[in-house]
Amino acid sequence: MKHVLLTAGATLLLSTAVQAACPAITVADMQDVAAGAYPQQYELAEFEAAAGCEMEFSGNPEADALNADIKGNPDLPPLAERLPEEPLVVVPYDSVGRYGGTLHALSNATEAGTSDFLSTRHVNLVRYSDDLQTIVPNIAKSWEWNDDFTQLTFKLRKGHKWSDGAPFTSADVKFWYDNLALDPKIIEKPKSYVLVAGERMTVDTPDDETVVFNMPAPKPGLLAHFATSYAQAFQPRHFMGQYHPDINPGADALAQECGFENGIAAVSAYYGNSDWTDTPSPMLSNPDKIDCLPKGTQPTLESHIYISDTTEGRKLVANPYFHMVDTTGQQLPYISRQDELYANDNEVRILKLVNGEADYKSQSLTLASAPLLLEKQGDGDYSVQLKPQIASYTVAFNVTSEDMAKREVFGDVRFRRAMSVAMNRDAMNETAFFGQGRPVQYTGFSPRPDFVPEALEQAYLQHDPDMANALLDEIGMADTDGDGFRELPNGDPIVLNLQFATQGIAGEVVELMGQDWADVGIQTTVKEVTPDEYRSAQSSNQLDVLMWLKGQPVAIHLGDATYWEPPFDGYFDLRTGMLWAEYIDSNGASGVEPPAWVDEMRQKAIEFQSAQPGSDEQAVAGLWLAQKMVDEMLFLGTVVAPAPIYSRNALKNVTEFKTWSYEYYRTYPYRAAQWWLDE
Repeated sequence: MKHVLLTAGATLLLSTAVQAACPAITVADMQDVAAGAYPQQYELAEFEAAAGCEMEFSGNPEADALNADIKGNPDLPPLAERLPEEPLVVVPYDSVGRYGGTLHALSNATEAGTSDFLSTRHVNLVRYSDDLQTIVPNIAKSWEWNDDFTQLTFKLRKGHKWSDGAPFTSADVKFWYDNLALDPKIIEKPKSYVLVAGERMTVDTPDDETVVFNMPAPKPGLLAHFATSYAQAFQPRHFMGQYHPDINPGADALAQECGFENGIAAVSAYYGNSDWTDTPSPMLSNPDKIDCLPKGTQPTLESHIYISDTTEGRKLVANPYFHMVDTTGQQLPYISRQDELYANDNEVRILKLVNGEADYKSQSLTLASAPLLLEKQGDGDYSVQLKPQIASYTVAFNVTSEDMAKREVFGDVRFRRAMSVAMNRDAMNETAFFGQGRPVQYTGFSPRPDFVPEALEQAYLQHDPDMANALLDEIGMADTDGDGFRELPNGDPIVLNLQFATQGIAGEVVELMGQDWADVGIQTTVKEVTPDEYRSAQSSNQLDVLMWLKGQPVAIHLGDATYWEPPFDGYFDLRTGMLWAEYIDSNGASGVEPPAWVDEMRQKAIEFQSAQPGSDEQAVAGLWLAQKMVDEMLFLGTVVAPAPIYSRNALKNVTEFKTWSYEYYRTYPYRAAQWWLDE
C-alpha cells in the first residue's frame, strides 16, 4: 500500500508493505480482526482486507506421500495449483493446528453406524454454522434466490479441483442431477428433495462457476436441504461419466474391461444404488479386479479420501486438493489420515472408548453408557459432552403387514392409541435416562416450532392402562384362552417380536415398552439384532413393530417431503406403510391403497414447502400436518433425552456441540477439518 505524506511543499511517497504474515486468529482470539459476512469463516479477499495482510499458503509436508497412497492419482503439482483461486478461509476454534496424525474412529459395520465418521469429512454446497440457524458457504462461494423462490443460483469457486486434480465445475452438479439423481437405472425412484411439488427441476450451467436450479414451483427450503443432507449435489463427471452410457457410447466396453457387467454397474459400484455416500467401494465389492480399477474410489471434494476398504474397516488420507485454509494460510485438513474400525458389539465399542482407542464418537452412544464414560474420562484422558437430541425414540406398527389379521389391527388408530397410553414414559425416563429426558409425542416436527402447540406433544402421552384396556376391548382383542394375553379379533394369537438395534433405540426402552404392553395383555418378546438385519427386515415388510430415532427440525422439512409420504422416511431410518409406498410408486398396479388422509398429507407437505418460511401460510400448513400426524398416531413418541459425545483430549478444536443430532449431519456444523492431534 502507498501512503502520501506532504511536508514543506514536497510530496514524499512512503511505501509501507502489507503485513507479511496473516494473523493467526481463532474464534477464541480474533485479535481485533472484524468478523466476516458469515460466522467463523471468510472468503480470501474478505479476510485479507479485514486483517490487512496478504496470505501466503503452506501445505501438509506429508502431501506427496499421502497422495501416493491414493489409487490412480497423478503426482502433485505445487500447492498454488491445487487450491482454488479463492479458497475458503476457516477460523479455527481455539488454536491454529499442526499437521499429521491419524484420527481413529469406530463404526458398527459397513454402512452401519458410519454417518458420524462420514460427517467429519463431509462437504456440500452450503452448511449450517454451529448456531444451527445460519446457512454459510462451503463448496459454493455464494448463492442468490429470485423473488418467488423458483430459481436458486450458486457461484462456485474458480479453480476448485477434485481430489485427483481434475477441474470441479458446474458440469459436475448437472451430471449429478440429470444423470444420477434422476436416472432410474441408478436410483429407481427420485428422492423427494430432488423434486419440487413432485416435479423435476432443470439445471442450467451458463459457465463453469455458475449453477442455476430452475423449479416448477417455489421451494425456499432447497438451500436448507443442501446445508443438512449427506447427499452431495455434485459428482465427478470426468470420472463417472466415462462409465455412463448417456455420456460415453463406449461406457459398457470400458466397464467390462474391469469386470463390471456394464457401465451402469460400474457407476453403481462407485456411487451406490442410492444417494447414500457410504456404500462399499469397488476395492471391497470388486476385489478380484482391484489392479484393473483406474481408481479405488471416485474422486471427492471431501477433506479425506478412501485408500483401503475391507470388512474390518477403512483407511483414508487427506485430500491434497481440499479447498479450505486456516487463517495463516495452512491448507486443511490438519490431520493426515483417518482409520475407521468396525465393532458391531456395543459393549466392545464402549470398552474401546474407555480405553481411549478412538478419537471421536457419538453415533450409537446412548445415555445408558454415559455413567461409565463419565466415570472413566479422567483415566482415559477423554471428555464427554451430554447434549440434547433432536429426535426421540419412536415406535410404529406395520400398517401394511402381510398378515391380514395383524394389518387390520395395526391399521386401527384405536390400537395405536391404546399402545401409546399403555407406555409409562415417566418410568422409561427415570430408568433408561436417569430422569434427564422428556416424554414427547411424535408430531413430525422436532424441536417443536411455534406453530405446533405444546398440547400436541402431550397427546396420548399419559400412562393410562385403563384407557388402553378399554380401547383394546373395543376393537375385539380379548383373552379368549385364559393365558393372560389377548388374541386378535379373529381369535388368532399375537406375539409382538420387538427387534431392535442399539444404533436406533436404547435396549432399556424396548424392554420397558415390552413390559408395559404385556401389562395390558399384548404379549411381546425382545431381540437385539444388527442395524443391517433390522433394516433388511423393515424393508422387506417383515417386522410387526418398527423402532428407531425419529424427529426432524423445520429446516429438514423445508427441503424434503419424505417424512409426510409413505413410507415416511428413508432406508436407514424409521419407516412404515411399505405397501402404501409401493401402491403410490406403481400408480396402483401393486401394493396396498393407502387411506385418503395419506394423500392429503402429501399435498399439504407441498403447500408447506412452497410457502415463505415463517409466513402465516406456512404455519397453517405446518399445524395441519402436525395435527394429522398426532390424530392418526402413525408413530408413537417416547422420550427425547441427552446423549454422549466423546472426544479424546488430544483432539484439539472440538467445540461445544449444540445438539447430539443426525439431523444437522452430526459434526458438519462444527468444522472437523480444523481438528488436529496434539501428540
